[in-house]
Amino acid sequence: YLACLGEISSKGLDANIAVKLTQLGMGLDDSVAAQHLDTIAAAASEASTTVTIDMEESAHTSTTLALYEAAQKKHGNLGVAVQAYLMRTADDIDRISALGGHIRLCKGAYMESADVAFQTAEEVNASFDRLSDQLMGYADVLPAIASHDDGRINRVIRAASGRPGDWEFQMLYGIRRDRQVELVGLGLKMRIYVPYGEAWYPYLTRRMAERPANLMFFARALVGR
Repeated sequence: YLACLGEISSKGLDANIAVKLTQLGMGLDDSVAAQHLDTIAAAASEASTTVTIDMEESAHTSTTLALYEAAQKKHGNLGVAVQAYLMRTADDIDRISALGGHIRLCKGAYMESADVAFQTAEEVNASFDRLSDQLMGYADVLPAIASHDDGRINRVIRAASGRPGDWEFQMLYGIRRDRQVELVGLGLKMRIYVPYGEAWYPYLTRRMAERPANLMFFARALVGR
């Protein structure tokens, strides 16, 4: 992460970094994870950029948000991802919106039980729409809408019309490049999520293992290139 921030700074890129707190020690020693996050946030400040905390399995959600809140209050240059398929997310957004920063809304990629997460595509899409509306209602928050779904994208564009504050779309590198270009052509902001470093293949296979349905998603993207 620090090497990536160094590259962003030295090349003057309009980019930020996303971190997974389990890679910093969350779940083993949360205080160590907090220290590492503090170091990364300070380095990001030196590089004049921001840090987004990825959301992982629901077992880590409360700890992730607690570590985010502490770091954001100290540094003011962080954001966090929230997942539309988790039933708790509307309440989480209400709480963390007071911190400002940026909030990335995604559907969610991990297998979760019906006790904590919506299970059907229809339920997840409906939740995503409600949450995107909720995010657009906070003037002091930068909403980042992470989706490749045209239904969600088109609805967000309509909902965001006339919004005074900044917001952006986010998509994965290499997925729906034509749509990315099209949205930029409409004057909308697009940020691309790019794996950094040599371990791109383990990253890809891990995404497949987390949720096998992702395999068809990536396959369609490859065939469409």
